[in-house]
Amino acid sequence: MSTTTCQVVGFLLSLLGLAGCIAATGMDMWSTQDLYDNPVTSVFQYEGLWRSCVRQSSGFTECRPYFTILGLPAMLQAVRALMIVGIVLGAIGLLVSIFALKCIRIGSMEDSAKANMTLTSGIMFIISGLCAIAGVSVFANMLVTNFWMSTANMYTGMGGMVQTVQTRYTFGSALFVGWVAGGLTLIGGVMMCIACRGLVPEETTYKAVSYHASGHNVGYKPGGFKASTGFGPNSKNKKIYDGGARTEDEVQSHPSKYDYV
Repeated sequence: MSTTTCQVVGFLLSLLGLAGCIAATGMDMWSTQDLYDNPVTSVFQYEGLWRSCVRQSSGFTECRPYFTILGLPAMLQAVRALMIVGIVLGAIGLLVSIFALKCIRIGSMEDSAKANMTLTSGIMFIISGLCAIAGVSVFANMLVTNFWMSTANMYTGMGGMVQTVQTRYTFGSALFVGWVAGGLTLIGGVMMCIACRGLVPEETTYKAVSYHASGHNVGYKPGGFKASTGFGPNSKNKKIYDGGARTEDEVQSHPSKYDYV
């Protein structure tokens, strides 16, 4: 899978996961009334993170929000916090990932900057997905504990005679939406981190070649000077002009007045 495809697929999965987390947090059916022992009832109760609702057989539904914060169970408040943190981190990661997409060019942004932004958004999506999964799992564990405690209180005495009837709650549809949404966000974050490796520019290693210029050994004599380039015996050939010793290079580089005649 190419880097661009992996990045785009991860972005889309994270986007769907974030939308699912928001929908699950706002849903009212986190826990629904268990109708196993009483399939026919005129009242159906279900609860969410923010309010509890009662639906009558006539179709009329009445919801009552939770007007208190300190009076709520600590586990419910922890689930609220986890879901909100997951949504905030997912929203920030989504904003960062939009500018990190390889198919979008903004100014003169380099590939290394896009790679860092992709990795950052991927980590945020992973944490967001883990927060959503953890919040839903904590609420599900609380439901399971209350369900079996209610079942134990319902059947007391010898022979399992039913003494009291209590309302038991089971998993609602919001739990499954939250699990799926958290999983999508987590997978999208992992794919974004994988795509980061393809965006990092490859470092090219150049082999250095050193060049050494040949030195000139100059020997001075009373009648002039002698230049030796070190390239062999041919370099010792020289011509004498005006009472001094000059090499052929000297003659070519410093023309005399006789050259223009």
